Amino acid sequence: MTGEPERTVVAKRVDAGEAETDEIIELARAAGYTVEDIVTQTRTEDPAYHFGEGKVETIAQRVVATDATAILVDNELGPYQTYNIGNKLPKGVRVIDRFRLILEIFGQRAQTRKAQLQVELAELRYELPRAEAKASLAKRDERPGFMGLGEYDESRERDIKSQIARISEELEQIEQTDQHRREQRRESGFDLVALAGYTNAGKSTLLRRLASDLDVDENKDIHPDLDTTAESEDRLFTTLGTTTRQADLDRRDVLVTDTVGFISDLPHWLVESFKSTLDAVYRADLVLLVVDVSEPTEEIREKIVTSHDTLYERNEAPIVTVLNKCDKVDDAEIRETKEALSALAPNPVVVSARTGEHIDSLRQRVDDELPDLERERLVLPMTDDTMSVVSWIHDNAYVNTVEYGEEVIMEFEARPAIVEQSRSKAQRLVDSGASA
Repeated sequence: MTGEPERTVVAKRVDAGEAETDEIIELARAAGYTVEDIVTQTRTEDPAYHFGEGKVETIAQRVVATDATAILVDNELGPYQTYNIGNKLPKGVRVIDRFRLILEIFGQRAQTRKAQLQVELAELRYELPRAEAKASLAKRDERPGFMGLGEYDESRERDIKSQIARISEELEQIEQTDQHRREQRRESGFDLVALAGYTNAGKSTLLRRLASDLDVDENKDIHPDLDTTAESEDRLFTTLGTTTRQADLDRRDVLVTDTVGFISDLPHWLVESFKSTLDAVYRADLVLLVVDVSEPTEEIREKIVTSHDTLYERNEAPIVTVLNKCDKVDDAEIRETKEALSALAPNPVVVSARTGEHIDSLRQRVDDELPDLERERLVLPMTDDTMSVVSWIHDNAYVNTVEYGEEVIMEFEARPAIVEQSRSKAQRLVDSGASA
């Protein structure tokens, strides 16, 4: 959206209890809307209007009173419900359901080719059932634009399916490249840590806090996800793609990747559209699940459960829960929250990414949870190339001792792949010395 923020009325229906609207208001803000009024209803879903017809009349009155140009419905609307609600509103007022709003935000934030393709894929999956609805109605009624769903184009459904297949194939190729990059990093001695969690939990701020530098000293052509400007704004979906930085850990070379934030009640088709971004989580050596400890305990519990459902589907790495924003609550509240979540999140790490409190404890926990380093002792013959090998081991391993004499004796710890490479380099030194 450009220019002045668009005025909107937020509407939400729940089957029981009281409707919570904090998240939809944040979503509206993230998309650039100004919320002028809120209408909620507790009742079972009406097949025709989603809300009760009388409540739709109330929404229409609020739209007129606030001069709104759109209503944001914090539910998923069917194509017929969208049309029926729109018929009750002043001409030109748009009806936007929760997932169309999320897609708007994604579209605004997508900067990389991968992110743009994922947004396009999600939009097509959103549109497909609506195209299928038009096809179904066209068979029952010969009038074009029946039910206000627009002119029916019999080729549109086929076009959408074709585009979905094409984009899925391109994303698969991109993921193969990303996976190759991850394997290169592992072979270079890096452990891979992924930040996961809901939007606004503080993942981007935590990434900046853990990073040793603003950037990893590597070739951007090989590692295009290495970014110097990971944002940490207080708004949803600031991070749509992935951002990777090198962490400041003494004994290890660790790359930390910040990924797209989870959000509640996402449908399967939307999560599936962004699975290639989540592969950075699924293929990590360790996952830090970041949650906002200042939120109500029951809300935290629900988010952890949903996150686990998503992560454990394909993830084999250990998951450590990070209770962030401890600067917003007192010690007694933190103890109560930890106790209430003990079954879901045993031994969590409590930190404040904003102030840096307990970040050293988190670094130690990361070191403890990552796969064990392998210890090695190498005896290197003194040749013209020996010092370059010594330098390489210093760069890629944690060196405990080095003894220089007629030979160089090194004791170090490293990932198994680095140990194997160091043995090969040592053997080449021996072979070159023997042939000299």
